[in-house]
Amino acid sequence: MKKLAKIKYFPNNFKIIESGDHVICAISGKEISIENLTYWNVELQEPYYSYKEAFQKKENLTN
Repeated sequence: MKKLAKIKYFPNNFKIIESGDHVICAISGKEISIENLTYWNVELQEPYYSYKEAFQKKENLTN
């Protein structure tokens, strides 16, 4: 499909608002397939490629 999805992130899940097959990591810019989307920030409504990017964002917010 190769279409960017629009997603609403919730604490334990997410809802696809506009269909697509991937989102873009807010830190690295890497493409994340919807099937592999595991890390996100509900308050910022941002997806992260892995725990490393999620941790990096958390560190940036606390400094």
